[in-house]
Amino acid sequence: MTTIADSADVSPDAELGEGTKIWHLAQVRERAVLGRDCVVGRGAYIGTGVTMGDACKVQNYALVYEPAELGQGVFIGPAVVLTNDTYPRSVTPDGTLKLADDWTPVGVAIRDGASIGARAVCVAPVTIGRWAMVAAGSVVTKDVPDFALVAGVPARRIRWVGKAGVPLEQAEDGIWTCPRTGERYIEDAGNLREEQS
Repeated sequence: MTTIADSADVSPDAELGEGTKIWHLAQVRERAVLGRDCVVGRGAYIGTGVTMGDACKVQNYALVYEPAELGQGVFIGPAVVLTNDTYPRSVTPDGTLKLADDWTPVGVAIRDGASIGARAVCVAPVTIGRWAMVAAGSVVTKDVPDFALVAGVPARRIRWVGKAGVPLEQAEDGIWTCPRTGERYIEDAGNLREEQS
């Protein structure tokens, strides 16, 4: 059953999947599409036309500006910001207030299983890879590879992580394993992929 708190502001033109929960003071704009079993926390903002896959969590006061695209099982921590304007200005060069037609929004794409830590900022346009993790407080200005753990300002890869979210351990040259699940990964040319069985 879909649940919408009385104080939430959900556009009638938004599409919410079965089992999705929208909590107090959250806003979901027109044409946003949220999958099944999503959670949008208190005071969070989901912009016009944003898409979210199933089982995504957007924590309290996060700002997901259009045209962001979230895959399946994405986690957005408290007060995260996904930007959408490469060259932000309030006014045009002649000093008049910018309107919607005066700029073209660009989005952040977050692939399946990825997590963005509290108060991180993802500066569009960037793509966060599958099962990647952005540390709290980081500022992401470049694409993040699958399974990468990035941190800092600007964010840089500091480790590899598996689907369980814990840092991987190097088993041998170019081979990494998850200490929690035992899954194995192969590193090649700065990228990581799951070992095929």
